[in-house]
Parts: sequence; C-alpha cells; structure tokens
Amino acid sequence: MKIAIIGTGNLGSSIAKGLIKNESFTSLYLSDRNTKAVKEFATLANVFLTDDNELAVENSDIILFALQPKHIDGVLKSVQPKISKNHIVMSVAAGVGIDRIENILGSDKNIIRIMPNTAISIRKSMTCIAANDTGKDKITLAEDIFNQLGTTMVISEDLMQAATVICGSGIAFWMRLIRATTQAAIQLGFEADQAHELAVQTCFSSASLLKESGKHPEQEIDRVTTPSGCTIEGLNEMEHQGLSSALIQGVVASFEKINQLKKN
Repeated sequence: MKIAIIGTGNLGSSIAKGLIKNESFTSLYLSDRNTKAVKEFATLANVFLTDDNELAVENSDIILFALQPKHIDGVLKSVQPKISKNHIVMSVAAGVGIDRIENILGSDKNIIRIMPNTAISIRKSMTCIAANDTGKDKITLAEDIFNQLGTTMVISEDLMQAATVICGSGIAFWMRLIRATTQAAIQLGFEADQAHELAVQTCFSSASLLKESGKHPEQEIDRVTTPSGCTIEGLNEMEHQGLSSALIQGVVASFEKINQLKKN
C-alpha cells in the first residue's frame, strides 16, 4: 500500500510509528510544514519526509489527514485537484464530520473517518471507523490496516463524536486515574518508581481480566469484595466522594466540547 499521512503531530506521528513497526506499506509519505516529530524515520527505506502535501498525495493511494480541525479545510482545498476517485481518504481530525470533507472533495470520493488513540504507536489502539456511502466497500481495507495497530470497531458516524471522547480523550482519563493511584501508593509508603509500577500493572491486570473473561466489571469486583472487607470500604468511600459521578461528568463535558468544535 502506498500511504501518505498529512500532519505529523502527536496522532499523525503515532500512526506513522505503528505503520513503520509493522512495515504496513510499500511507501509512506509523511507531510508537514514541520517534520521534526518524525525526522528519526528519514533514513528508513520507503519512508519519505516532505512539506509538499500535493507531492504526498500524488504518490499515494491512501491519504490519511491527521490535522487539527481548524487546519483541515484549507489543506483539503489545496490538495483537492490531486485527489481522484481511486484514492481512499481517511481523516482522524477530531470533530470533523464526513459531510464537511465531502463538501470539499465531493461525495463521489472514498471517505473514511478514523478515530484511533495514541496507543497506536505501540499497536494497542482502540480505533473506531465510519465511512460515507461511496467508501463503505473500503472499510475492510481500513480494518486491515488498523487491526495491525490494535483493535477496530466499525460504527455509525453519529457515534463518532462519542467514540472520540471514549477512545481518544479516554487515554488521558485513564492516565489520570493511574497517576492518582500512584500518588496514593506513595502516601502509603512505596517509593515513586515502585508506586508507578504497581499502579500501571494493576490497571493492565484489570483490563486484561475483562478482555479475556468477557465479564462485566461488577462481576470481577464481586470476586475481591468480601463482607466488611477493606475493598468494599474503599469502593464505598470513593463513591461517597463522587468517583463514578465525576468520571461520567468529565466524559460528558468532553463530549459537549467536541460538539462545539464541530459547529465551529
């Protein structure tokens, strides 16, 4: 596959790193005004760094736009004459709907909206995928690419805003919970590096249990909450302090913000 990534910020460079680790291309163009984030790849075979978006499009079959919402319209307009019906256009721009891209490129183009998270750089992303009518038969190709970089889920586009919050912003939410657990462990007497390892591995253990067992979280919680025990005492205090409520409100606040971005 001949792939171009337009925009090499945090997400664009993370996708590039994942593709390079998997060698998932015959050529990879990384285009940005500033390619500093991916300059380490400049010497790799079949990887090309450029600040010429049109050149990247001309030499690729799949074009992935990893741009901020405020920049994507201008870039799409600048490369629109170079994009044909044979191209597959993918976008990871948060809050940018397929209709907005169609208004610039045309509804006759294969347009796929992708929402990965930054764990894509280590091939552990949760990636959601939606397409316009023209691009629906290209969804399998998108799945093939992004399943190499984690796990994918095909969803309807009206859920993409919510998926952006749960999967994209969700990385930051979980990091904050891990940080809080680390701080608690330090308060209880562990050294900082020990506390960090305990928090990270326990988070990984919890997710792995749910992933492999397919159980609901409450079923696993029941296994470690004994009557009058320390676990239920801690859980109840967290709920008294509003843990679940705060997390839900935070997710909803992010969702409301991303909807504001879409209007802009």
